[in-house]
Amino acid sequence: MKVLGINAIYHDPAAALIVDGKVVAAAEEERFSRRKHGKRPLPWSAWELPELSAAWCLAEAGIRPEELDAVAYSFDPGLMTTPEDTGLFDDGDTMRKKYAEMAPDFLAHALPGLDPAKVRFVKHHVAHAASAGLAAPDHAGRRDNAVLVLDGRGEAHSHLAGRYVDGQLEILAGQALPHSLGLMYEELTDHLGFLRSSDEFKVMAMASYGKPRFTGALSELIRATDDGGFRTEKIDFTEFAPRLGKGDQWTEAHADLAASIQTRLEEVLVDLARWVHAQTGEKTLTLAGGTALNCVANTRILAESPFEQVWVQPAAGDAGTALGAALHVARELGEDTQPMPGAALGRGWSDDEIEQVLQTAAIDYERPDDVAEAVAEVLADNGIVAWFQGRSEYGPRALGHRSLLAHPGHEANLERMNNVKGREQFRPVAPMVLLEKAPEIFSRGPIPSPYMLFVHDVAEEWRDRIPTVTHVDGTARIQTIDPDRQPLVHRMISAFERRTGIPVVVNTSLNTAGRPMVDDPRDALECFGSAPVDLLAIGPFVVRRAKPTSRTGE
Repeated sequence: MKVLGINAIYHDPAAALIVDGKVVAAAEEERFSRRKHGKRPLPWSAWELPELSAAWCLAEAGIRPEELDAVAYSFDPGLMTTPEDTGLFDDGDTMRKKYAEMAPDFLAHALPGLDPAKVRFVKHHVAHAASAGLAAPDHAGRRDNAVLVLDGRGEAHSHLAGRYVDGQLEILAGQALPHSLGLMYEELTDHLGFLRSSDEFKVMAMASYGKPRFTGALSELIRATDDGGFRTEKIDFTEFAPRLGKGDQWTEAHADLAASIQTRLEEVLVDLARWVHAQTGEKTLTLAGGTALNCVANTRILAESPFEQVWVQPAAGDAGTALGAALHVARELGEDTQPMPGAALGRGWSDDEIEQVLQTAAIDYERPDDVAEAVAEVLADNGIVAWFQGRSEYGPRALGHRSLLAHPGHEANLERMNNVKGREQFRPVAPMVLLEKAPEIFSRGPIPSPYMLFVHDVAEEWRDRIPTVTHVDGTARIQTIDPDRQPLVHRMISAFERRTGIPVVVNTSLNTAGRPMVDDPRDALECFGSAPVDLLAIGPFVVRRAKPTSRTGE
């Protein structure tokens, strides 16, 4: 059975492919088109099909469009109400509904040979739910789990609570629009001068600099209800801090507002998790939807809800609905779907293909005996390394495949990395840590933590040793590196530890501000050529930054 999943409506268009119940490929359109999020997150931006990523998924598996058994589209226009009924008065809905209704014909045009009748609409939040509940790994031999989905919006809802039993979803609650925790957070993002549906993670970072002194005033405006839902009333953010324009400097009041909204979000999410546990009694909670990318909230859910495990879809935003829709439809067609094997589901290149690109670029390169040792040497000497290895990640996190690496032991490296990336200085960078060493350095969050979706407290004795990755509140968003799953990365960090005594390296995504994460070798060369990076490690090869030479007569 061959099922292609498609996300195309709101933002982060993506495609995913399930063959005989197994996830074989998944990729976001932005990595191909080189447009951040695939398209601008605007009300009328309903035109972007993931044509390039869908074509790649099929080519990767050697499947022609006419051989597909189904195409799962992660939005059902038949479930949409009017802009007035939702209470959002969003005129963009008219375009979205029409676009989705015509999606089968659009897809048949983009993928010649596809029968439009094979396109199946999947409710947006059901697609999110499947991306979590069906993609999660087995826990103690059981795949049954509770599931929470929270985002900005779907067709008419912003939330789903339920559980998976034997691969079947039972929906227990859903919050109707206009109430939406995701849209509330988007409004705050916009108020603070950032791009909504894009920069919410900046608000989460800013919150660490503030005090949640407005939570009392917000408690009735943002609250859980006793039926598994919640209420988000209209908030006049100017009562707490003035609106910021692009480039305006934020103040203590803005940080306190961010901290207050973040705190109320966390508290409501914990309430929702407790409710779904009371209904299901499950040991494992799975999370998806853009709100599930809030790693601070995820950590509180794990710490304060009765669940023993919390698993978050690494592509929790709308891109992940392509995978979820495909898993859901594959199940409907009788397949026994398997958990996702990891996040490295995108494009990859052989050593020969990479070398051909390097030769075509007429660039000097080397093939060291061990690229891991070569990189560790540069990092130990406080160099910055662009790391391009294996298949690219599905989702917004760099997880050891398309990364910028640095030494975590120099406080100045935070400013240095943010300058390389061209981004705000209050933004943290994350650590990759050897799995076996993680418990002595990091606590509170779960270990293993392979997808960088929780925060951990940094041990007091380590904060001065790894200041680059220790956020202002003493936490870090870690990725643990398992030697069995990522042997090359593990070997590189181990080589760095032998030189420095530190089993941690700085890891941030391989891109610069406003650009998608690097995906193919040419992207890597372009990023290396335009950013102050000392070494590019691409496959088994390294490219070194040429040392500047003075001109005679000067």
